[in-house]
Amino acid sequence: MTKGITRHDTADLAAGGQKRPFAKAVTAGGFVYVSGQVPVEGGEIITGGIVAQTEKVIENIKSVLALAGCGLEHVVKVNVWLDDARDFSSFNAVFERHFGAHPPARSTVQSPLMVDAKVEMDVIAYKAD
Repeated sequence: MTKGITRHDTADLAAGGQKRPFAKAVTAGGFVYVSGQVPVEGGEIITGGIVAQTEKVIENIKSVLALAGCGLEHVVKVNVWLDDARDFSSFNAVFERHFGAHPPARSTVQSPLMVDAKVEMDVIAYKAD
């Protein structure tokens, strides 16, 4: 372990599952870097449209942030990948429900994703020591 850097769980069942060769989140210097989250539950992409998948991704992000003692209110930057740009309005409505009171900076792009995934998000949070 490198001093001042904490790697949070590589296999957190509450955040979607399987052991991976990367940390769910890394804390360094008050920042928490959350790895990209897709709408996974029990190791499988959930069925449903962009609304259900976005809700699941945000639920997974909350679980990962909790490992570092943070919540959505600590998020300062979000990167979003949408499989289909036509889903932007529906995605944005869900995003606003969760982040509207404390809006972070955000980038959103369209990009092909994993099979059946409609959305992926990673976040950077900040929590002073």
